[in-house]
Amino acid sequence: MSTIAENTSHTGRTMKAYRVHAFGPPEAIIAEDIEIPAPGKDEVLIKVHAAGVGPWDGWIRSGNSALPQPLPLTLGSDLSGTVEAVGEGVTHVTRGDAVYGVTNPRFIGAYAEYAIAAAGMIALKPASIGHIDAASIPVIAATARQALFDHAKLTAGQTVLIHGAAGNVGAYAVQFARKAGLKVIATASGGDIETVKRLGADVVVDFRSQRFEDFARDVNAVIDLVGGETQARSFPVLKRGGKLISAVSQPDQDLAKAHGVEALFFLVKVTTKELSEIAAMVDDGELETNVGDVLPLDAAIAAHEMLEGKRAHAKGKIVLDVR
Repeated sequence: MSTIAENTSHTGRTMKAYRVHAFGPPEAIIAEDIEIPAPGKDEVLIKVHAAGVGPWDGWIRSGNSALPQPLPLTLGSDLSGTVEAVGEGVTHVTRGDAVYGVTNPRFIGAYAEYAIAAAGMIALKPASIGHIDAASIPVIAATARQALFDHAKLTAGQTVLIHGAAGNVGAYAVQFARKAGLKVIATASGGDIETVKRLGADVVVDFRSQRFEDFARDVNAVIDLVGGETQARSFPVLKRGGKLISAVSQPDQDLAKAHGVEALFFLVKVTTKELSEIAAMVDDGELETNVGDVLPLDAAIAAHEMLEGKRAHAKGKIVLDVR
């Protein structure tokens, strides 16, 4: 199965894929014509219309993934497209369905004209949006939701501090928190304050000119999407028994113990159930997507240069248009 290694069963047809044979800078990405794989048990072959580009793609490309990544590999995890074929045991989607989601637990395989996905990590695409928007959603929206509810276990009426609220994950975290009836204190830079307020934050702190400690005290949870000094400074604003949840780095357990709080780093686990629930919220007008630059598949190197700040880019999720 492709969840362990790249799929070795093929269809006899070829496709264009953007791959790495050695870890390195964006220039390590090369275009190759490879055989289109065939889905195995509990797998789906998707004709890719769009593939999201996220920081984790850069970590994998450079050899800094938190997961083992045998080479060579095709980059990319977020995707949206149509089902080309289904493997044994797949019943919730069928050929021709428009779907979105993530390729597999290794987060590889989407920068290609076709991709194999684990059936349990895809769902029907939100009907109200196109493939570009849909491909921007899966990892970041699921990360935000799981941070708030699976790990921080927040409930209506509680207070959450969200760092990096204007970022891709942060914007979803604010929206999910608002919908759940949480009081939201958020940090962002000056130019993003009005956007974050519109998304649902009760208080937005300009981290460039204000200290969040002056606005947040005895919060139930901190969602850390920044790391570093911001993370370390967040422990004192939590009430005893509160939780610091980070999607970027492992929190200091000595600091957590000293402040009587829990602190953890987590890796997102994308599921069909969660994707279906997120799709329903999108279709009900309860979630707003935020696509930044849209590039053709053959601009995968440029997309990774944007990730690394080597090339200017718009705010929002970078998406490759595979069509």
